[in-house]
Amino acid sequence: MNNDERICSIALTLCPGIGNVMARRLVETVGSAAEVFRSRGELSERFPGQFSPNVINALSDASAFQRAEKEMEFAGKNRIECLLMTDERYPSRLRECEDAPLALFFKGNTDLNRLRVVSMVGTRRATEYGKAFCADFLRDLSGLCSDILVVSGLAYGIDVHAHRAALANGLSTVGVLAHGLDRIYPAAHRKTAIEMLEQGGLLTEFLSGTEPDRYNFVSRNRIVAGMSDAVIVVESAEKGGSLITAGLAESYHRDCFAVPGRVSDELSRGCNQLIRDNKAALINDASDFVKAMNWGRDTARQQPQGIQRDFFPELTEEETRIVKILSRDDLHINTLVVEANIPINRMSALLFGLEMKGVVKALVGGMYHLLA
Repeated sequence: MNNDERICSIALTLCPGIGNVMARRLVETVGSAAEVFRSRGELSERFPGQFSPNVINALSDASAFQRAEKEMEFAGKNRIECLLMTDERYPSRLRECEDAPLALFFKGNTDLNRLRVVSMVGTRRATEYGKAFCADFLRDLSGLCSDILVVSGLAYGIDVHAHRAALANGLSTVGVLAHGLDRIYPAAHRKTAIEMLEQGGLLTEFLSGTEPDRYNFVSRNRIVAGMSDAVIVVESAEKGGSLITAGLAESYHRDCFAVPGRVSDELSRGCNQLIRDNKAALINDASDFVKAMNWGRDTARQQPQGIQRDFFPELTEEETRIVKILSRDDLHINTLVVEANIPINRMSALLFGLEMKGVVKALVGGMYHLLA
């Protein structure tokens, strides 16, 4: 049996009946994907009642290893990174989602843990109104904030226009695919995809040879939502993938925004519905968005000299780390999770403790302010 952790992680997700949630549970319980396979005959005794016989039997599927080894060969030949949850380059925001994939495949040159990550999604039948919003929004956003990553799905319509607007304004942009990295779908977006490799990249959980089936797009949407700080729905009919992404963003406790439109416009009904049901905040432009996210000030500034560790003598090592990061500026909890490398559940508890000690103050929109 191959003991390479990447091959074992891929193989684990290929075992019949073991999805992302169960695969993650196995790894977190046992310690590693390689150990899951090494100890599969002892799992019932070591962890009584935690894993069903069907799950344990599925771990004996030899074909999963053969397929995983083949995929790593493909990745190596094509300069594709295989990112595991334990890797620093794995999207930290996504890691906190229960159904995040054990392994991701990435080709590109950007940091998936940028200080600010925004996802823009919408209908495949974008109107001139929606296209113009993408262009104007990202032009203005590039002037208001630094270190931004724009995420979408490289699909027809709003997705590809968001990518192209990001490229035109010097912003990094990543396309999350519903298939493997052996193809570009739709093929008409190949030129844009190639440009993104120089100013962003392409990301997927799917192996080469995977067809862009309908279900894969729904699965893809959870990554688009989970790896971002906020999701913006630009145009959407009453039903569609964009609304699914918005629902996923809500379940992951991400901020969600929608661009309003005329009540008579079919492709604005979904956005208007999100706003009406208080599932998304209304935004008119980049300035609205920046204010809502409290991204108005550049958080890359130097640390002020007035805040010293001695002011807070009773802080733990983790609390001290958070204070040091917050001393630069007000920051969103997701940014703190990324920079401090502390899981979001733990981060929430630590921030609450710091509030009780009078060290930090919670602001609107998930932002936190250090009290000097």
